[in-house]
Amino acid sequence: MARRLRPVEADFVENAPLRLVFARVVTAPPEAVFHSLAEDVSGWSEWFSAVTLARPTQDGAGREVRLRGGTRFEETVLVARASEVYAYRVDVTNAPGARALVEEWRLAPEGTGTRVQWTFAADGSPLFRAALTIGRAGLGRAFRDAVTALDRRLASTPA
Repeated sequence: MARRLRPVEADFVENAPLRLVFARVVTAPPEAVFHSLAEDVSGWSEWFSAVTLARPTQDGAGREVRLRGGTRFEETVLVARASEVYAYRVDVTNAPGARALVEEWRLAPEGTGTRVQWTFAADGSPLFRAALTIGRAGLGRAFRDAVTALDRRLASTPA
Protein backbone atom coordinates (compact mmCIF):
# COMPACT_ATOMS: atom_id res chain seq x y z
CA MET A 1 0.00 0.00 0.00
CA ALA A 2 1.45 3.35 -1.04
CA ARG A 3 1.74 6.08 1.54
CA ARG A 4 2.97 9.65 1.68
CA LEU A 5 6.34 10.32 3.32
CA ARG A 6 7.43 13.35 5.35
CA PRO A 7 8.30 16.21 2.93
CA VAL A 8 11.96 16.89 3.76
CA GLU A 9 14.28 19.20 1.84
CA ALA A 10 17.76 18.80 0.31
CA ASP A 11 19.52 19.43 3.65
CA PHE A 12 18.06 16.12 4.89
CA VAL A 13 21.04 14.50 3.13
CA GLU A 14 23.27 15.98 5.85
CA ASN A 15 21.12 15.30 8.93
CA ALA A 16 19.11 12.15 8.19
CA PRO A 17 19.07 9.49 10.91
CA LEU A 18 20.55 7.04 8.38
CA ARG A 19 22.98 8.02 5.63
CA LEU A 20 24.55 5.54 3.24
CA VAL A 21 27.25 7.07 1.02
CA PHE A 22 28.90 5.38 -1.95
CA ALA A 23 31.39 6.76 -4.46
CA ARG A 24 33.11 5.67 -7.65
CA VAL A 25 35.21 7.31 -10.34
CA VAL A 26 34.08 6.90 -13.95
CA THR A 27 35.73 7.92 -17.22
CA ALA A 28 32.77 9.95 -18.50
CA PRO A 29 32.81 13.73 -17.97
CA PRO A 30 30.45 15.32 -15.39
CA GLU A 31 28.24 16.84 -18.12
CA ALA A 32 27.50 13.42 -19.63
CA VAL A 33 26.84 11.80 -16.24
CA PHE A 34 24.55 14.67 -15.20
CA HIS A 35 22.63 14.42 -18.48
CA SER A 36 21.98 10.70 -17.85
CA LEU A 37 20.89 11.30 -14.26
CA ALA A 38 18.75 14.42 -14.61
CA GLU A 39 17.76 14.84 -18.24
CA ASP A 40 17.47 11.27 -19.56
CA VAL A 41 15.36 9.95 -16.68
CA SER A 42 13.66 7.31 -18.84
CA GLY A 43 17.11 5.91 -19.70
CA TRP A 44 17.77 4.83 -16.09
CA SER A 45 16.34 1.36 -16.74
CA GLU A 46 19.05 0.83 -19.38
CA TRP A 47 21.94 1.19 -16.94
CA PHE A 48 20.53 0.71 -13.41
CA SER A 49 19.43 -2.93 -13.34
CA ALA A 50 17.18 -2.51 -10.28
CA VAL A 51 15.09 0.10 -12.15
CA THR A 52 12.32 -1.30 -14.36
CA LEU A 53 10.69 2.06 -15.15
CA ALA A 54 11.72 5.67 -14.70
CA ARG A 55 9.92 8.61 -16.19
CA PRO A 56 9.80 12.32 -15.57
CA THR A 57 6.58 13.82 -14.23
CA GLN A 58 5.34 17.36 -13.55
CA ASP A 59 7.24 18.76 -16.56
CA GLY A 60 10.53 17.41 -15.18
CA ALA A 61 9.99 18.58 -11.58
CA GLY A 62 9.13 15.03 -10.50
CA ARG A 63 9.84 11.40 -11.30
CA GLU A 64 8.04 8.08 -11.17
CA VAL A 65 10.32 5.10 -10.53
CA ARG A 66 9.62 1.39 -10.24
CA LEU A 67 12.11 -1.20 -9.05
CA ARG A 68 12.41 -4.95 -9.50
CA GLY A 69 10.30 -6.62 -6.85
CA GLY A 70 7.53 -4.05 -7.12
CA THR A 71 8.74 -1.09 -5.06
CA ARG A 72 7.37 2.19 -6.44
CA PHE A 73 8.30 5.81 -5.85
CA GLU A 74 6.76 9.17 -6.68
CA GLU A 75 9.51 11.76 -6.30
CA THR A 76 10.13 15.50 -6.36
CA VAL A 77 13.38 16.84 -7.78
CA LEU A 78 14.96 19.06 -5.11
CA VAL A 79 18.22 20.09 -6.81
CA ALA A 80 19.37 19.87 -10.41
CA ARG A 81 22.57 21.88 -10.67
CA ALA A 82 24.19 21.08 -14.01
CA SER A 83 27.22 18.80 -13.80
CA GLU A 84 27.33 19.10 -9.97
CA VAL A 85 24.38 17.67 -8.08
CA TYR A 86 21.05 15.97 -8.69
CA ALA A 87 18.82 15.24 -5.68
CA TYR A 88 15.25 14.08 -5.26
CA ARG A 89 12.87 13.33 -2.41
CA VAL A 90 10.51 10.38 -2.27
CA ASP A 91 6.98 11.68 -1.68
CA VAL A 92 4.99 8.46 -2.01
CA THR A 93 6.16 4.85 -1.83
CA ASN A 94 4.96 1.36 -1.07
CA ALA A 95 8.23 0.53 0.76
CA PRO A 96 7.17 -0.53 4.26
CA GLY A 97 8.45 1.50 7.19
CA ALA A 98 9.86 4.45 5.22
CA ARG A 99 9.14 7.90 6.70
CA ALA A 100 11.50 10.17 4.72
CA LEU A 101 13.96 9.54 1.90
CA VAL A 102 16.26 11.71 -0.21
CA GLU A 103 18.81 10.52 -2.74
CA GLU A 104 21.61 12.81 -3.84
CA TRP A 105 24.03 12.28 -6.73
CA ARG A 106 27.04 14.58 -6.39
CA LEU A 107 29.47 14.90 -9.30
CA ALA A 108 33.03 16.25 -9.27
CA PRO A 109 35.68 16.29 -11.97
CA GLU A 110 38.46 13.80 -11.27
CA GLY A 111 41.27 13.65 -13.80
CA THR A 112 39.55 13.34 -17.16
CA GLY A 113 36.51 11.65 -15.60
CA THR A 114 34.01 12.13 -12.80
CA ARG A 115 33.77 11.16 -9.16
CA VAL A 116 30.17 10.08 -8.63
CA GLN A 117 28.92 10.08 -5.04
CA TRP A 118 25.49 8.73 -4.18
CA THR A 119 24.00 9.49 -0.77
CA PHE A 120 20.94 7.57 0.33
CA ALA A 121 19.46 9.51 3.27
CA ALA A 122 16.56 7.93 5.11
CA ASP A 123 14.34 7.87 8.15
CA GLY A 124 11.90 5.17 9.03
CA SER A 125 10.82 2.59 11.51
CA PRO A 126 13.54 0.74 13.43
CA LEU A 127 12.95 -2.29 11.18
CA PHE A 128 13.29 -0.15 8.02
CA ARG A 129 16.56 1.40 9.26
CA ALA A 130 17.89 -2.02 10.29
CA ALA A 131 17.04 -3.49 6.89
CA LEU A 132 18.90 -0.66 5.13
CA THR A 133 21.90 -1.06 7.42
CA ILE A 134 21.99 -4.81 6.81
CA GLY A 135 21.44 -4.22 3.08
CA ARG A 136 24.24 -1.64 2.81
CA ALA A 137 26.58 -4.01 0.96
CA GLY A 138 23.87 -4.87 -1.54
CA LEU A 139 23.05 -1.19 -2.13
CA GLY A 140 26.74 -0.48 -2.60
CA ARG A 141 27.03 -3.29 -5.14
CA ALA A 142 23.93 -2.04 -6.97
CA PHE A 143 25.46 1.47 -7.09
CA ARG A 144 28.84 0.20 -8.36
CA ASP A 145 27.21 -1.98 -11.00
CA ALA A 146 24.89 0.83 -12.12
CA VAL A 147 27.62 3.47 -12.37
CA THR A 148 29.89 1.03 -14.20
CA ALA A 149 27.08 0.23 -16.66
CA LEU A 150 26.37 3.94 -17.10
CA ASP A 151 30.04 4.62 -17.83
CA ARG A 152 30.09 1.83 -20.45
CA ARG A 153 26.91 3.20 -21.98
CA LEU A 154 28.33 6.71 -22.17
CA ALA A 155 31.60 5.44 -23.66
CA SER A 156 29.68 3.72 -26.47
CA THR A 157 27.47 6.76 -27.19
CA PRO A 158 28.78 9.07 -29.93
CA ALA A 159 29.54 12.57 -28.67
